[in-house]
Formats: sequence, C-alpha cells, structure tokens
Amino acid sequence: MARKSSVLQRAAIAVVSVIAIYAILNASVSRSLPSSSDLPRQLIREEREREAPSPIQPRVKVYMYDLPTRFTHGVIQQHAIVRGGGGMMKKPTNDVTALKYPGHQHMHEWYLFSDLNRPESDRSGSPITRVLDPADADLFYVPVFSSLSLIVNAGRPVEPGSGYSDEKMQEGLIDWLERQVWWRRNGGRDHVIPAGDPNALYRILDRVKNAVLLVSDFGRLRPDQGSFVKDVVIPYSHRVNMFTGEIGVESRNTLLFFMGNRYRKDGGKVRDLLFQVLEKEGDVTIKHGTQSRENRRAATKGMHTSKFCLNPAGDTPSACRLFDSIVSLCVPVIVSDSIELPFEDVIDYRKFSIFVEANVALKPGFLVKMLRKIGRKKILEYQREMKTVRRYFDYGNPNGAVKEIWRQVSQKLPLIKLMSNRDKRLVLRNSTEPDCSCLCTNQTGVITSI
Repeated sequence: MARKSSVLQRAAIAVVSVIAIYAILNASVSRSLPSSSDLPRQLIREEREREAPSPIQPRVKVYMYDLPTRFTHGVIQQHAIVRGGGGMMKKPTNDVTALKYPGHQHMHEWYLFSDLNRPESDRSGSPITRVLDPADADLFYVPVFSSLSLIVNAGRPVEPGSGYSDEKMQEGLIDWLERQVWWRRNGGRDHVIPAGDPNALYRILDRVKNAVLLVSDFGRLRPDQGSFVKDVVIPYSHRVNMFTGEIGVESRNTLLFFMGNRYRKDGGKVRDLLFQVLEKEGDVTIKHGTQSRENRRAATKGMHTSKFCLNPAGDTPSACRLFDSIVSLCVPVIVSDSIELPFEDVIDYRKFSIFVEANVALKPGFLVKMLRKIGRKKILEYQREMKTVRRYFDYGNPNGAVKEIWRQVSQKLPLIKLMSNRDKRLVLRNSTEPDCSCLCTNQTGVITSI
C-alpha cells in the first residue's frame, strides 16, 4: 500500500511541475505578444511602414557654363559652312542658336546640352537639377561640342592658316577653362566634359583628365587619363531606325548580319579576318559599307530581318553598331575582348548579347555553327530583354540615355568630394603612386567567353 502511495505522490509532483512550467511559458509569451486590442494598431503601423515611400535623395546640382559660342553653336556653323551651308551660314551671324545640330553617332553632346536648357518643369524625374549660380553647384558641366568639332573638316583638306581648326578649338577651350575660378578650385575634378569620339580633345587630355569624361570607351585613353571608376561610359547614338514590330523570328531569314567598314586600325583589324571567315556562308550577310543615307537604309533593313548582328571592334573596342543592333532587336554577337559598356550597374548584357573571344570567333565554322544551334525560344528571350532595355540607348526617350547618363554622373559625386578633400590635405606627394580615382580596367587580362 505504501508503495502505491509513493507512485501516486511522484505522479502528482510531475503533473504539478508540468502545469507550473506551462504557466511560466504562457506568461512569458503573453508579455511578448500584443493583446487583442493592440493587434489591429500594430498591423496598421506595419502596413504603413511598408507603404511609406523611400527617402527621396536630393538631386545633384549642376551648373552649365555659358561657354563662348565658338565652342558650341559656332561649331555647328563651321560644320555647315564647310559643307556649303545656306547664305546665313557663310557669313558671321549672331543668330547661330537657330542652327540645327547635324546627325551623327556622337550626338550625346547635343542632347545633354538641350536637356539642361529645358525648363526644370520639363525635367521631371531627372537625377540632377540645373542651378544658375555656380556657388550652389555640386558639379559643373562644360557643354563643348568636342565630337562634332572633330568632323568639321573630316576628309577635307584644309590649307594652313585657313578654315576651321579642331586643335585651335581645344587649345582655346582649355585656356578659357583654366581662367575660371571654379575650375581652379578643385583642379577640374568636379567638372563634366563630353568626349564621346575616341579622338575628342586628344590634344588637351592631360589637362582635363581630372574631370569626369563622358566617353564611348577607353581605347585612346591612357590608364592615368580615364577609367570606368572616374568617368562615364555612354552609348553611341543609334543611326538606324528603331524596329517597331513584335518579337519573332519568322521575318528574320538571315542568320548573321554585318554592314560596315571592313578595314580598321588596331583592334579593328579583326573585321577583315572575320570577313574572310564568314563571307562565303550562305545564310550570312556581311558587307563593306561606309556612312551614308543609302547605306543606313540598307543596314536598317538588314538588321530588322536578321536574327543575329555581328559587332566586332572598330578602331577602338566599341562601335555604334551595337546600339543599332539593340534597337533593331537583332541579337548582338560581340567580338571585342576589351569592350566597356554603358550602364552596367543596371543592365546585364549577357541576357541579350553573345560575347565571343576574338581568337575563338576566327576559327573557321565556329560562329555559324554556334548560332545555328540557338533555338527560337532562346532568340525570343533575347529579343524580349532587348525590348525592355533599349530605352536606355535612346537619346530621344524621356526616360532614356540622357537621364541614365545624368544618373551615372551624379553617382560620381562622393568620389569627387573624397578625392578633392584628400588632394587638398596631402603634404607629401609620391608621384610614382597611381591616382586612386583612375584605376585600370581588366588588369588581370582574364577574358570570359560563352
């Protein structure tokens, strides 16, 4: 009987222990949870927090220099005069602002200039705002038409001492800039200068290299003059008409298309080699052609009716054909090992482009065999992605290239402030050390391929 009582006693103790533990845990959890009356208020608060807009970043303030006319509209006037422009253009006139900027592949300088000249009410959503007092500015824009200046006399002999001189324009620009107090303040670090053509401003690069340069690539720049850390890679202006049809392959009967100058210098020598490899392939169209209205019409038709478009290097790693391909929904096949591309912080080019190492692309039969294996479904994926991103490469789109360039420029401001303040406080300078703001690209030499 005593034994039975002992068993009952232990069982009672166990039950009481379990009840006590449950009571303690329940009290603890109850304290951590909201009461039934608090729950609606908490849910409402959490919902409001989720719906609350992100803090609005203050727009970067940009002051655009009022450059002497000879660096802006005067360049347009000289371009027209050399080409036999109208009577008004053959003699000096104060009404040069009415002149139309000529179309070419480096029209970014005109679009950026025009954008800053628009009323602020028309620039909704821009990451920058124009200020009229330089004392208020974060950055300074130098609206020189440096790329147009290069082609004023393109292919036309100019007698010494007469005609237009791009070299004199460059020298005049740097003389004017170096007299400005705002340029001297930080050695030009907080200035933004368009230099899209690879040869733009070549004569004064060493004197403007501290500035943020807007470039198409770094093919003609030394590592101490430019890099993607300090500068902004911008797209060429597309020169073919945008494809307005739906995605699909039914009307694209050509496998691979290319039309452009066959003979280029430096890295562009790969073009002639690609011609030799591809020109006998039946479903490949590869033609030599230079810039002209007729050739642009032919290129437009060719890109709009081809599945893939070949994009080899030009005299420098980039070329306008890439952006022509994208707006044509013709899948770019990029053969340029050292190419740098615009807006890569928001665009993954692998989603709509094919990258092939030059030495691999030159193997007989490799390119066409690879492209023929790519099925309809994959091509449609490429086209769908191109249709999504092509606004980034359209200078006429309100949410296109101009806004993206300003966004990239505005992101340089922290680095500019860092380097400017650091430069002012340095006492001992080691001239053998690299400039932190001008880092070399692709230093490993490693190239990725398909």
